[in-house]
Amino acid sequence: MSPVLAGVLQLLALIAALALAYRPLGDHMARVYSSEKHYKPEKWIYKAIGANPAAEMRWPAYLRAVLAFSAVSVLFLYGLQRAQGILPGSLGFSAIDPDQAFNTAASFVANTNWQSYYGEQAMGHVVQTGGLAVQNFVSAAVGMAVAVALVRGFARSRTGELGNFWADMVRGVVRILLPISVIGAIVLVACGAIQNFSGIHEVGQFMGGSQQWNGGAVASQEVIKELGTNGGGYFNANSAHPFENPTPFSNLFEIFLILVIPFALTRTFGRMVGNLRQGYAILATMATIWIGFTALMMWTEFAHHGPAFDIAGGAMEGKETRYGIGASAIFSVATTLTSTGAVNSFHSSYTGLGGGIQLLGMQLGEIAPGGVGSGLYGMLIMAIIAVFIAGLMVGRTPEYLGKKIGTREIKFAACYILITPALVLGFTAAAMALDTPANSMTNTGAHGFSEILYAYTSGANNNGSAFAGLNADTQWFNSTIGIAMLLGRFLPMVFVLALAGSLAEQKPVPETAGTLRTDKPLYTGLLVGTILIVTGLTYFPALALGPLAEGLAS
Repeated sequence: MSPVLAGVLQLLALIAALALAYRPLGDHMARVYSSEKHYKPEKWIYKAIGANPAAEMRWPAYLRAVLAFSAVSVLFLYGLQRAQGILPGSLGFSAIDPDQAFNTAASFVANTNWQSYYGEQAMGHVVQTGGLAVQNFVSAAVGMAVAVALVRGFARSRTGELGNFWADMVRGVVRILLPISVIGAIVLVACGAIQNFSGIHEVGQFMGGSQQWNGGAVASQEVIKELGTNGGGYFNANSAHPFENPTPFSNLFEIFLILVIPFALTRTFGRMVGNLRQGYAILATMATIWIGFTALMMWTEFAHHGPAFDIAGGAMEGKETRYGIGASAIFSVATTLTSTGAVNSFHSSYTGLGGGIQLLGMQLGEIAPGGVGSGLYGMLIMAIIAVFIAGLMVGRTPEYLGKKIGTREIKFAACYILITPALVLGFTAAAMALDTPANSMTNTGAHGFSEILYAYTSGANNNGSAFAGLNADTQWFNSTIGIAMLLGRFLPMVFVLALAGSLAEQKPVPETAGTLRTDKPLYTGLLVGTILIVTGLTYFPALALGPLAEGLAS
């Protein structure tokens, strides 16, 4: 079987698996967030944190709860890392330096999981399982809660109430993320992923020195890092490491975990607003971009010319022979079009145009299908922008799902889409202008610029993957990327929740003959075009200086 055919068949198998899970999972999540019943374990959690799950919140209260919980999480995770040297199960590792502890705390709370350290050489069992793995669950649940709040803004009318953050977050963990993670961890262990709390073992001599490996609760953390679109990993090699991702089947299963909730949330959206066709339109938009990017990535990596590429069957540099080009390309697109950041190959070794596809996937806002929760609310923001543009073209007040998109709503949407580019381009420009950050680059020219651009794109978009080749473990990068991750995560949430509150206060607008049908293929095409033009062109000059220049020169 040719490598190209193998890659296509894996893609088709992945699509089939996602299609089978779409309806049951989407309907289940809609029931979870619409239920008035509280399970016993959930009641214990509410009692422990002093929350009243039945109290409805307006958007300012919902936002305060999100920010307060996240702030406490940052402080807790920072303190846990700083105390690692005196904790049991530390594997002899010392406390994490202040700047790196801040960066890591911001990273995992912001659902980014950017790592400027070697996981197997820095973090003990307590920090990994009691700190990082816990944040993998709750940070994902926070994103899902904010998305559901925005959906309620569309579904409700004449009220500013968006639900209860504490109930939404706890239910997301207890009823959605935890059950799937238990099953997924068993699957990964069956595939060969490790799950233990062993210490450091010397496994033999390697290039004149001893090689040491340490164990850990890898399978359980691997499944939630993918399912919650978190990223990160126990080992520096991430999902290319055989302890995390042992076989081609586990590789395909992990890609499935990355995509299943973001895609299924479109059905949850359709179910909660009472119009499944609207959910299908959003799904079609996401799927069109995802499949298009995957096809482009496979083409760039298989079709690159040169004797070495011809012998290897494509651009094999930096890719695991266990997976090959096809599976690596699918994983790469899945992880950069979501906010996952896990990698099974070396992104810096992709072709110039391949690196550009990875960057553009993040720069679009990671909305195809995006992160758990963040992908849906990011896509709905773009849907509002598309409706507004259509309204301008026909000269009538834009409407979406029976709600008018007026001056206030479009200002919130515009602020949302401007925040991340400002962070990415601003920090990239500063890093390139100063001597100290530029000294961290191991490459010059277009590829070196791409290293810096990728780092801030990954951080501000809460992705967490790295282009590599950049020494990011410095005070400058730990601090600035940490700030970019926090601002890139929580500032957009301010405008999402403000928009949700504004929509929930409106009364429904009756549909007329002049209303734009947002559940038709024409609108899907308009939405795809809006995403590519409005967000893609924002970054075009920067992409032209980096991956495009490198790709055209090769």
